[in-house]
Amino acid sequence: MAGEDSMEGEASDDRRSRRFLFPMWEGGGNVPPELGVARRLVARGHSVAVLADPTIEDAAVAAGCSFSPWRRGPHRASLDPAEDLLKDWESKNPLVMLQRIRDRFIAGPANEYASDTADAIQAFAPDAVVSDAFLFGSIIAAQAASLPVAVLVPNIWVMPTPGTPPIGPGFAPAKTIFGRTRDVAMLATVNRLFRRGLPAVNAARAEHGLAPLSSFYAQALAADRILVLTSPAFDYASASVPDNVRYVGPILDDPSWVAPWTPPWPEADERPLVLVGFSSTYQNQGPLLRRVVEALSTLPVRAVVTVGQMLDGDEVTATDNVVVVRSAPHREILADASLAISHCGHGTTMKTLAAGVPMVCIPMGRDQNDTAARVVHHGAGVRLSPNASATRIRQQVDHVLVDQRFRANASRLASSIADDVLTTDLVPELESLVV
Repeated sequence: MAGEDSMEGEASDDRRSRRFLFPMWEGGGNVPPELGVARRLVARGHSVAVLADPTIEDAAVAAGCSFSPWRRGPHRASLDPAEDLLKDWESKNPLVMLQRIRDRFIAGPANEYASDTADAIQAFAPDAVVSDAFLFGSIIAAQAASLPVAVLVPNIWVMPTPGTPPIGPGFAPAKTIFGRTRDVAMLATVNRLFRRGLPAVNAARAEHGLAPLSSFYAQALAADRILVLTSPAFDYASASVPDNVRYVGPILDDPSWVAPWTPPWPEADERPLVLVGFSSTYQNQGPLLRRVVEALSTLPVRAVVTVGQMLDGDEVTATDNVVVVRSAPHREILADASLAISHCGHGTTMKTLAAGVPMVCIPMGRDQNDTAARVVHHGAGVRLSPNASATRIRQQVDHVLVDQRFRANASRLASSIADDVLTTDLVPELESLVV
């Protein structure tokens, strides 16, 4: 156990200093914002222990946290795609993906995650547990230990909410009877799918001395606090969430593995700058990135493509006007960018919109369809299929660069996100959990 000495012993005598246990998983884009929350607690003088996949250890320690790995719960020892829990590139059906999330992550291994979390609670003696919303097992262990529990939603609101399209297909808000009927039917399908995971959740609860639940979603919804790490102005559901939910704005931290970057172009180069980022998780994005580079190579732009930790460097080839790098600080590049092309992972999307930059969204799975739908709904970008041709991508890039309404709408969202950052402090929300 890394930092084992700090994981044991008595809590601080300073009543203002608290101890927080953060159970996390290697989901790619969820890691930087959740560690960003932990980093802010550490900066306030609190102690944070992270319980997570071994792949997160270095970033957790860099954030000032102690660390211990999952032992029973499914986890990744490396970023090799073969170790990915969900392997969402194998199916484009959103219902198949939701079923995999249920069986391989949320419900299926709930007891294993609960047992690991119970061990970490005993070792670290936290005052509160701050868990990823999908780690039902960790929430169970916290409740069994009678600890305050907060859950983090590091993207848009994902729980079923009246008047809001269900997560998965990337629907726009319904405006017609047909649309509302579509949402009701899809929501019933999603609810039925997740209800099949309830026996596994209740078995884990019974193993840890808790009464059974009648609703699958109640395991997360019963948390003392649910902190949604996005802008309420961006999300459809922000006006309809339960009373224990707080929108606290996005955490815009870059991943700890991002390297410095120096632009290769002279400062006098006035060609529009385009950021291309498909780098949080492996989704077999290599062929799509090659088509994006092909499209950009024929346009009068400068472009930076970040391939991240998941792709080999030789999978995407640079051109005269397109630089391909393992990593670069997105926030720094976006300060000068005219456009971003992205899979619409939530972190990349929030950084892009916070900079007032419009988007060409090419979602590839998970919550990306729904995040892209919100970008389009707000008029801050367009959405393409991951099968889009280089010609189609080139046309839409040109369209977004030329039509200034996209930039204006992105700037409007940037103002809202800036207000979130100025007016919302999530740390007091967590501190208030501990009397």
